Amino acid sequence: MIEEFERCYAAVQSRDPRFDGWFFTAVTSTHIYCRPSCPAHTPMRRNVRFYPSAAAAQLAGFRACKRCRPDTSPGSPEWNTRADVAARAMRLIADGVVDRDGVPGLAAQLGYSVRQLERTLQAEIGAGPIAIARAQRAQTARILIETSSLPMTEVAFAAGFSSIRQFNDTVRTVFASSPTDLRQRSRRPFEVAAARATVVLRLAYRQPLCPDNLFGHLAATAVPGVEEVIGHAYRRTLRLAHGPGIVELSYTPEYVLCRATLTDLRDLTTTIARSRWLLDLDADPVAVDAHLSRDRALRPLITKASGRRVPRCVDGSEMAARVVLGQQISTSAARTHAGRLVQEFGEPVTDTGGGLTHLFPRPESLAHADVAMPRSRGATFRRLNEALASKELQLGPGCDREKAVATLGQLAGIGPWTQQVIAMRALGDADAFPSADLGIRRAAETLHFGSTPSVLLKRSQPWRPWRAYAVQYLWSMDDHDVNHWPPRPRSSTTSPPKETP
Repeated sequence: MIEEFERCYAAVQSRDPRFDGWFFTAVTSTHIYCRPSCPAHTPMRRNVRFYPSAAAAQLAGFRACKRCRPDTSPGSPEWNTRADVAARAMRLIADGVVDRDGVPGLAAQLGYSVRQLERTLQAEIGAGPIAIARAQRAQTARILIETSSLPMTEVAFAAGFSSIRQFNDTVRTVFASSPTDLRQRSRRPFEVAAARATVVLRLAYRQPLCPDNLFGHLAATAVPGVEEVIGHAYRRTLRLAHGPGIVELSYTPEYVLCRATLTDLRDLTTTIARSRWLLDLDADPVAVDAHLSRDRALRPLITKASGRRVPRCVDGSEMAARVVLGQQISTSAARTHAGRLVQEFGEPVTDTGGGLTHLFPRPESLAHADVAMPRSRGATFRRLNEALASKELQLGPGCDREKAVATLGQLAGIGPWTQQVIAMRALGDADAFPSADLGIRRAAETLHFGSTPSVLLKRSQPWRPWRAYAVQYLWSMDDHDVNHWPPRPRSSTTSPPKETP
């Protein structure tokens, strides 16, 4: 349980939605656990317990509230920003590793024994990896029950359960309802095709959220064939464990609408996790903006458009390759280079809802690609992909960030700018700061900071540990396509600034 009772209870009394996902409120008199913002009557102090995860509350014998649906709250920002073993494990579990490889596979990826890992997670999260994965399976099952017309048998195995009995028991225990009752109460339309399943769901986030830099950046840097924008929707292909998928993400003031078209519904959990990571939906923008607003120079930028997120990626290897492709050239040139590589080395996909054609190529293919760029940068590109293909460099959700950045630094042609951009967008390092970036240096000149990297590094120290978010505000000073959503029509007469990955 969480020991900081007074702070948590104050959040419950205020029904502050910003704390949803940070912790869960369990009530001993009803045996129900809720999100802090639950509109129900505030329980008496003596009946309240606080847990750091839904899995811990379930393990203690509490079931999910039917009114506030705590399983749909945003995730804790801790698991994305922290770099320790517990956070790495949480990111891997969210990505579906336990369902695919079991707890031994999870432990092996982290370099721990199963026993060490279980002790660590029990101490940090209040539950072991099996209980955490079980809570995640229950959430996935509920999504499939309420958004699809699949038979319950298929829902059970798609959610990761090993048997129908386990599925039924878990749903009843967690939600105090049978799978059939959950489906009957749902009023959402079903969208399921014969061979490929389309699931529509809402991705929650903490207010506020500024879509300009987030969706604008993804649209402006979209690689032809892999990504596209149709109307107000950003779409892209995904390489998943059981076959390719396509995800379509649309911003609304209350949630992000996600339409996932999958070859196999067992990949739904991974798709949700990668979509949330891509859009940085588990961030706590109020805490970040409050910290950065202490700097008077940044305060007007934050007041103008608060809630900026860090646009990330769905695959660390893909992002690293794209960052190297984008060294010292414009955004449009980088898109052109990447699009050619996709057409030549990417795996074809079928997209009945748009114009997506390929998955982004694997590092094994790009390690031998003949890229139309200067010889030295082409050699860097190949070395990077060789390191990724051999697993010498790992950029997945459970990787060791410090080790990954150090390995990048050992590759010839990978400088500080490239390291920091990969750390920011592929590794999710909230404190990454590419001080040599031209856009940041232009903004610094306007704000009279001084534009040399060394001066900027010194000036940025008070922004820690949120410098990656400060970067988004500095970039917002440039009237660049990455800061506009919906996207502006592309013009052949204007060239975006260089070094915008």
